[in-house]
Amino acid sequence: MAYVIAIIFFLVLLALVAYSYPVRRIPFQHLYAKVPDDIKKSLQRFRRVHEIQHLKVSGKTWRYLAIGKGEETILFLHGMAGAYDIWWQVIEDLQDRFNIISLTYPPIDNLEGLRRGILAILEKEDVSECYLVGTSLGGYLAQYLISKNPEMIKRAVFANTFPPNDIIARKTRNAGKILPFLPQWAVMQYLKQRTTTSTYPASGHSEIVLAYMMEQAHGMLTKKQYIARYRCIIDAFEAPVSEASKIPVLIIEADNDPLVDTQLREMLKATYPSSRVKTLHGVGHFPYLNQPGQYTQILHDFLSTSNN
Repeated sequence: MAYVIAIIFFLVLLALVAYSYPVRRIPFQHLYAKVPDDIKKSLQRFRRVHEIQHLKVSGKTWRYLAIGKGEETILFLHGMAGAYDIWWQVIEDLQDRFNIISLTYPPIDNLEGLRRGILAILEKEDVSECYLVGTSLGGYLAQYLISKNPEMIKRAVFANTFPPNDIIARKTRNAGKILPFLPQWAVMQYLKQRTTTSTYPASGHSEIVLAYMMEQAHGMLTKKQYIARYRCIIDAFEAPVSEASKIPVLIIEADNDPLVDTQLREMLKATYPSSRVKTLHGVGHFPYLNQPGQYTQILHDFLSTSNN
């Protein structure tokens, strides 16, 4: 009996150690060692120069950036493993022509909670209408915002994303059940594994894509944020087909996107048949990171045009 108790005690202790094991922080210079110096220094300067704003909404603290010049505002919405500065190269190219708001989602596990936080930020910044640019989860969230507040959206970009569907929930059901019970390091290990085997190769082995995602996995992103964002991805709502038909919409897709497969890409275009479509070739899931010049030009051309 004593032997069994000892085994149980050892297993419990082992589990506690596993759960308490911290995610190891890795210095920026090490993570970005293979990134070209000009890109690396540009990101460091961006983070150093621009002041981050904070706003508490329903008990959650939002972090966001509000910069730029211009009569029109662009609201950037990142994906599941992103943050406000994942857009930095695009923001720097557009900030002389537009006001820009880019934010980081706190751990909120439903689209309505994200919407309320975004509306509070827009109100604080005195923005009554804006352009939406959303990628992946951000593109899904952009559709939700149009379904609820179409009067606030002048134009919208749905990038590397998907429409409301039940496919993702079905395919990820088991993983979704397991993730909350895993320690943080194991959740981040999942993100690192997906990056190295999927998103990095699809990006053309872009070192900036690899470094940024690894930085997120090594302490910039928390387990709570990651799981909350997953739950937002499977948070169902009716696609705003009628509302979107009255708003100029651009769909940006990549023909080799490893995280949004062909079926979902085709569903998105079928859901919004009046949208423009720009298909990028061989750039993967993060074209604004590894092809920022091309991406910025696409956005500028779409957001600056006066016709539909």
